[in-house]
Amino acid sequence: MFAALDWVLKELTYYLSYGLTVLIRWILDLFGANPLILESSQYKGAINFFFYDTMKIFLMLSVIIFIVSIIRSFFPPERTKKLLGEGKARGFLGNIFAALLGIVTPFCSCSAVPVFIGFVESGIPLGVTFSFLISSPMVNEVALVMLWGLFGWQIALLYIATGVIVAIIAGIIIGKLKMEKYVEEYVYSMKMGEAKIENLTWNQRFRDAGHYVAEILKKIWPYVIIGIAIGAVMHGWAPAGWLAKYAGKENPFAVFVAVLIGIPLYSNAAGTIPIVKELTRLGMPMGTALSFMMSVTALSLPEMIILRKVLKPKLLAVFIGIMAATIIIIGYLFNLIIP
Repeated sequence: MFAALDWVLKELTYYLSYGLTVLIRWILDLFGANPLILESSQYKGAINFFFYDTMKIFLMLSVIIFIVSIIRSFFPPERTKKLLGEGKARGFLGNIFAALLGIVTPFCSCSAVPVFIGFVESGIPLGVTFSFLISSPMVNEVALVMLWGLFGWQIALLYIATGVIVAIIAGIIIGKLKMEKYVEEYVYSMKMGEAKIENLTWNQRFRDAGHYVAEILKKIWPYVIIGIAIGAVMHGWAPAGWLAKYAGKENPFAVFVAVLIGIPLYSNAAGTIPIVKELTRLGMPMGTALSFMMSVTALSLPEMIILRKVLKPKLLAVFIGIMAATIIIIGYLFNLIIP
């Protein structure tokens, strides 16, 4: 089945590449430009990479997001808050439980404030709350699908493990620091109330999953296209091995620099992973590449701005510092483990 699907994708890639090349050649002839670049192996490699990976990624995204959304329908925010607030969210096990729940619970930067307030209102410890807030956006279905499709299931599982480990460690440290006083005062006085937990039928779950797939693809398709386009250019024209000179294992500061570069960037996994694929092909170790991706997805500037509404500057700075340090440590660790 997968072999047949791969054959179909390659055939479609051939015809799409041919059609686009004809169009570009016509445009170049119209302006009197030299179409010689269209005969180069770099161009052919780049254009084939772009169409094949685009179709492959969107197909995988549609299928896996549908399946994940079915699973997530059993864990709405109200049920998650209830599960964490029923005595399970205490101590080290609470951080683990919260990080694991974050994997299957929908969350984005726009919902950071209401989720945070709801957890605080339920009496969930601050460290446990952060374990959830870190795990949920970091370990998302888009990143999982794309890593699985581009690198294989081993790297996808490694990504899940690193995301959960970062969430647990960061949550434990924040909990040990006893920084509740650095949460904005109004958070403790707010009452959000209890929302009713709906019992959905399977038909409703399937319908909602279809809507969710369309909604996610509508939001992320520009990032996917841009990311794959950048990866295609690197695939076609970047000389193999050049990146290893600057971001290889021989550079002791490579992971540190990758995280610092990733923190201020505004992107998501959909736009980052195709680039990460090419970075690793060009010589960047997997640990460094994963650290870069995690810093982009878990420490994005928009989410930090939104979290500032509920966190005082000192707690926000501690959160960013712990996250960055943990991601850096994991990057170096996996550079040692993965050949």
